[in-house]
Amino acid sequence: MTSVVSSSIRTIRIGSRKSQLALVQTHWVQEQLQKRFPEISFEVHTMATQGDKILDVALAKIGDKGLFTKELELGMLDREIDFAVHSLKDLPTRLPEGLALAAVTERENPADALVVHEKHKDKQIDTLPEGAVIGTSSLRRLAQLRYHFPHLSFKDVRGNLNTRMSKLDAGEYDALILAVAGLERLGMSDRIHQVLSKEVSLHAVGQGALGIECRADDTELISLLKAIEHPETRDRCLAERAFLRDLEGGCQVPIGVNTEINGNTLTLTGNVASVDGKKVVQDTVSGETEDAEKLGTELAQKVREQGAQEILDEIFAQIQRNS
Repeated sequence: MTSVVSSSIRTIRIGSRKSQLALVQTHWVQEQLQKRFPEISFEVHTMATQGDKILDVALAKIGDKGLFTKELELGMLDREIDFAVHSLKDLPTRLPEGLALAAVTERENPADALVVHEKHKDKQIDTLPEGAVIGTSSLRRLAQLRYHFPHLSFKDVRGNLNTRMSKLDAGEYDALILAVAGLERLGMSDRIHQVLSKEVSLHAVGQGALGIECRADDTELISLLKAIEHPETRDRCLAERAFLRDLEGGCQVPIGVNTEINGNTLTLTGNVASVDGKKVVQDTVSGETEDAEKLGTELAQKVREQGAQEILDEIFAQIQRNS
């Protein structure tokens, strides 16, 4: 793979958020590239994003896409860094002019996990007592869980993973809903009490995958980054991102997905849920992997026709009233 790199490249600057999880992910990418291109120096440069700084407000209420990416993107456009590593679920589906999604790495388990307080270790999500307080900062999780478990109570939780765990263990919550991938990457697999099935919670678009973003005209760097791309994950995530993009959703909109590939056939399931959990519109499409983005757009149209647009209109109207 080293043949794609010209002698002009000697040092490449990688941008990362400062959070523990972001750094674990960025250092993993750094190691993968360093193994493949030992003649190049890969340096990690950290930045604090708006989403890292505002920890006392629910994400949906901040009202801005790119909460965890904007500063890194400005760094690329200003040539302070050469590329950035993101949790793909944090990367908006419409990128700033001049930037591109260069590579998507192999996906970890994209499912959601139930993490419980010690006193509920004998329970599952469906046997938690009425009124049990579940911590989540995701409207997607909130809407789907309200739909399936209306007897539970939900409370926003922010902060890094260790902070959230401390709040849980201190008794502020009976349980948390977190990403399996994040827990595994931080060596906290032992805290996964239950992996939620797709019948209960469709995961976030891009969840479990890393997205590598760089300047769109840096063809040499893009060729280099393709060395660590995972084609199956890329196709699954392109379908998911097209579905989200067509519905104009972000962290403020409860949209869940699930993708599977069997041979050359990609199957995409997606839903749109009302925040109160009373309405969920869901459907599935299948087709060739090479048509991944078309499948995402097709599914968006199908759920729109079944009532998803009304749900979205209500949510956007509420956002306007709150802004």
